[in-house]
Amino acid sequence: MAGHSKWAGIKHKKAIIDAKRGKVFTKLAKEITVAARLGGGDPKANPRLRTALVKARSLSMPNDNIEKAVKKGTGELEGVTYEEISYEGYGVNGVAVMLDTVTDNRNRTVAEIRTVFGKAGGQLGDNGCVNWLFDKRGLIIVDREAMGEDDLMEAAITAGADDIVTSEKIYEIYTEPDDLEAVRSELESDGLKIESAEVSMIPKDTVKIEDVEAAKKIIHLMDNLEDHDDVQNVSANFDIPDEILESL
Repeated sequence: MAGHSKWAGIKHKKAIIDAKRGKVFTKLAKEITVAARLGGGDPKANPRLRTALVKARSLSMPNDNIEKAVKKGTGELEGVTYEEISYEGYGVNGVAVMLDTVTDNRNRTVAEIRTVFGKAGGQLGDNGCVNWLFDKRGLIIVDREAMGEDDLMEAAITAGADDIVTSEKIYEIYTEPDDLEAVRSELESDGLKIESAEVSMIPKDTVKIEDVEAAKKIIHLMDNLEDHDDVQNVSANFDIPDEILESL
């Protein structure tokens, strides 16, 4: 694999999920609602819903919230009509950025996303401007302390994973998108604690950023996109050295 998801490791280190748990629940509810609307409310027959429910429960989302989100998707409860929209753009130094949103007002969302890009020295682009730089992959994050590298490698490959990238504090396990749920389930049945499992856009190649000010702007952009209520997933092809990240 030519590139990897540097942002996945940064999110893990910064514990964004825990720090913004309230917003995470709102985003998870949207994903569950959309998944149930598109594929039905039975997780056994709806892989996307099944993955969303696993993530929600791993983050201790209340069961009542989960049930309401499913029922809104299936039409059993009245709810807002959401649509999924993907956006593409550039950060400083030509870093490619992709994001998936779920919104009930596309005009508001695109205006706010454009502003976030502009404030970080980037710009929102046209559809197709950077998506060719990414591959859609299943991405499973596991803490380095959960298992030794050789054992993790063997377990992941046996479960059906395609590739494993080891960094300072996490393992990134890559799968085909359709295999994500099966690999995650197999690893958990082996007793492995999964930090996160989702379909992500993984860069084919990365842009190395060694200038501290440029790195600050990129992280600022990513943080603010992640913080936006309508944004579900963000991917980028930057590679900031660990020593610079630690200094920020």
